[in-house]
Amino acid sequence: MTTTDADTNKSINESINKNTSTAHQKPRLNFWQIWNVSFGFLGVQFGFALQNANASRILSDLGADLHSLSLFWLVAPIMGLLIQPIVGAASDKTWNRLGRRNPYILAGGFAAAIGMLLMPNSATLASFITPLFFGAMMLALMDASFNLAFQPFRALVSDMVPAEQRNIGYSIQSFLINIGAVFGSILPFVLTNVVGLENTASSAGSVAPSVIWAFYIGASVMLGSVLWTVFRTKEYAPGTHGLAPLEQSDTEQTLSNKLAEFFGLMKTMPSTMKQLALVQFFSWFALFIMWVYTMPAIAQHIWGIEAKWFDPDYLASIGTIPAHIANAKGSAGDWVGIIFAAYSFFAAIASLFMAKVASKIGRKLTYSVSLLAGGIGYLSIILMQNPELIMVNLGITQIEVPQGAVDLFLPMVGIGIAWAAILAMPYAILAGSLPVKQTGVYMGIFNFTIAAPQIVSGIFAGWILTAVFDNQAVYIIMMAGVSMILAALSVYFVKDGTEDKIASQNAD
Repeated sequence: MTTTDADTNKSINESINKNTSTAHQKPRLNFWQIWNVSFGFLGVQFGFALQNANASRILSDLGADLHSLSLFWLVAPIMGLLIQPIVGAASDKTWNRLGRRNPYILAGGFAAAIGMLLMPNSATLASFITPLFFGAMMLALMDASFNLAFQPFRALVSDMVPAEQRNIGYSIQSFLINIGAVFGSILPFVLTNVVGLENTASSAGSVAPSVIWAFYIGASVMLGSVLWTVFRTKEYAPGTHGLAPLEQSDTEQTLSNKLAEFFGLMKTMPSTMKQLALVQFFSWFALFIMWVYTMPAIAQHIWGIEAKWFDPDYLASIGTIPAHIANAKGSAGDWVGIIFAAYSFFAAIASLFMAKVASKIGRKLTYSVSLLAGGIGYLSIILMQNPELIMVNLGITQIEVPQGAVDLFLPMVGIGIAWAAILAMPYAILAGSLPVKQTGVYMGIFNFTIAAPQIVSGIFAGWILTAVFDNQAVYIIMMAGVSMILAALSVYFVKDGTEDKIASQNAD
């Protein structure tokens, strides 16, 4: 063969390889295509935010004490621990006319809507069991359903968005998540102060009408947005655009074989996932505490309600709750929705800039500084205690609240920045290190790093609150702040291989 022939063959081979590579690459998406991929997450988070802001309130109204609140909340991480890896593995091996991830998103949306319709009506529907137990069952159903939808949404971005757009893909997802959370968190307050529904329960063991209707509206919003993503996003078929083909098996695997395969994946998980686990532990430990104990913390610390008014035995002994206590607890519960909406709003703003910031200074530094801002936000809550009543104009209405409650908007800035990073950065860092044919199952396994710290927090937080902090809930919020700062420090140990690879390619 002559030199000319060799050069010609080399050129042809390079052209073939280039065309083959291009055929397997994911095409760049425009803004609205990326938006549609994650739009359903807005509705899912709308419902999840309603749960986070109001589940403790509902369970307290149904008879739970401060110590047991964190135990009831354990159903959330336990459901995540059980469901997300199963759904991840199943969706990796699914393909039908709805797609690969969309069938699970749709099923999760419908099931969560059922739970949202039933939970606030626990007192009415529970004929043979206590309303508190029925409420806990509906909380478990909602959490199972939310988790059924969460993991496929994460994997859907990885499936549909090319690597160079992954930062913006997860940032848009974070933005939509937080927009949903803003409106979900604030809805009971709006229904009370604008529409005029009552924000206090009419009797012991019942739930406020504003919360009941908020859950009805939340179920409708969630279903609508999930349907939008399912029918507006056409998934790539397995084996195309860089996605692994479906594995074909002539024999049905036994349960023992499936478990062996699953634990084998656990042992061989990418090192980046292991490094992120430490960060996830400290950050989600802190978030769980915030969701469970913010309502009693600010009710005690700012509204001046004594801890005994959260003790169901004491409430049962006096018969009737004084009107000023019931009103103060209702106001504090509504204000939790406002400040949760605030941190979600600040997170939505932060997520708009996070992709650009991460591109300039790196994902690790962006992640670490954001978590540090969250830790400082938690710790500063103890400084917000001024009981002086002031009139506040929220645009949609004017209300009278303590100055300390208004001051809470400042800590929410830092917490919102941390939340935006938690929703985007670990997934952007992780996605590039996962094998394409097992993206779904590894995203599900990664949920262990979210569920485990919440389970630890749920088991021990109630005991710590009672035995160490004498039921003064603001101090356990301080403990959450310390945990978030430890999360920020732990980012140092994470290696972001994908970012290093992209930087190297850009340098070449």
